[in-house]
Amino acid sequence: MIYLVLASLLFSYLAALALYRIFFHPLHKFRGPVLAALTDWYEIYYNIVHDGGLVVEIERLHDLYGPVVRTGPNTLHFNDRRAYHDIYTYGTTLTKEPRFYHGFLAQATESSTVFTDPQQARNRRSLLAPSFSRQAVMKLEYLIQKKVDQLIAILEEYYNSPDSNAKISLAYRSLTTDVITEYCFASSINTLADPNFSHPFVLETQKFLKRVWTQVYFPFIIRLVARLPKTFVLWLFPNFTTILEVQEKFEIQIDSLLNNPEDLSTSDHETVYHHLLAPKDPELRPSRISLVHEAFTLLTAGSDTVGHTCTVGTYFALQDHLIRGRLAEELRDAWLDKGRPLSFTTLEKLPYLTAFIKESLRMAIGAIHPMPRIVSSETPEIAGLKIPPGTIVGMSPYFMHMNPGVFSDPFTFNPDRWLVEDTSEMMLDFVPFSKGPRQCVGLKCGITCSNTNPYEN
Repeated sequence: MIYLVLASLLFSYLAALALYRIFFHPLHKFRGPVLAALTDWYEIYYNIVHDGGLVVEIERLHDLYGPVVRTGPNTLHFNDRRAYHDIYTYGTTLTKEPRFYHGFLAQATESSTVFTDPQQARNRRSLLAPSFSRQAVMKLEYLIQKKVDQLIAILEEYYNSPDSNAKISLAYRSLTTDVITEYCFASSINTLADPNFSHPFVLETQKFLKRVWTQVYFPFIIRLVARLPKTFVLWLFPNFTTILEVQEKFEIQIDSLLNNPEDLSTSDHETVYHHLLAPKDPELRPSRISLVHEAFTLLTAGSDTVGHTCTVGTYFALQDHLIRGRLAEELRDAWLDKGRPLSFTTLEKLPYLTAFIKESLRMAIGAIHPMPRIVSSETPEIAGLKIPPGTIVGMSPYFMHMNPGVFSDPFTFNPDRWLVEDTSEMMLDFVPFSKGPRQCVGLKCGITCSNTNPYEN
């Protein structure tokens, strides 16, 4: 009898909740699938079962319901360029939605990417920014060139015949992994030591990215695994060995610097730790665990997205002989001394190369999933609409980069679009690094940036 009563109470509760969400919730006037209004499982289904396919479904929903769609019981997605800027560029009153970020980076919850407090994020950004300035990049140009030369040497030695096939996406990810670890920590993982581009860390990172949606929606799994003995974890998941070894490498390096800060002066070059461990305000110095988590985030963000963009650009260059020919011609004309590599300052002045990189970034998109923000009582209108406080809002960069009103024929890879006299409107909606106060700290490392950086607010 007791079970019947409990079942009846549960049914009554769920029925009342469903009625509230459909007819009385503050978002009930916004159109969208009824199932999405009822449960977050609508989003979970498309991201897990369809392997991150929520954005594809959202595009279909916008075609059906218009520029604002209710994609969850308390979530709105926009397809309106004004909304993107209201949420991200000027959205100082909106904060990151903690559930998503704590799941997305469940292994690095103390990194600045996860910080929801705007001031805390600004403080950490002030420590990281000097490492990613244009001046810092130029100072370490030789280091990046050395890694690029290593990749080219592998391609020339092992993939020099028409019958050879290089896994170019893995090759680029091997390169970017080695660059970011040497650049940030003066300690390269050296994945390019494997000429097959099959270093366990590179392969496991790709698998990790495919599993990311599971940890976004079920972060307790990661927390449970973290509490288990390491030997047991490796027995269950032997492929985790390399990632754990890299984490241990970070921990050993950080512990050594914490115990012997004078070692910073003997580093091969300036690292992120020079700024993180010696801030002008000692209270801003991160904790040990935060340093480890920041290192993990810098590694993953600085390797996968850059490697993906390189892969996308290479694909389109190989597909179109005119694009490939114009790139080669411009580089040949600029490369007067073939015995020396072209400098960063020379490369950034090449108009077609710069246009090609911008178009690669546009097509690669970056983080395609909408980055959720929470509306506050102080948030002004979003795309002309007053949104109830507490609502989760977002807009995928996909809808910015594929907006035909700004980028004509958006699904065509066309570097020439960037060679017109006025690109200000396109640059306003060019968001591979996001916009505003939480934009990517590494955006100035790109060749697309100049002294008149359109991202600076």
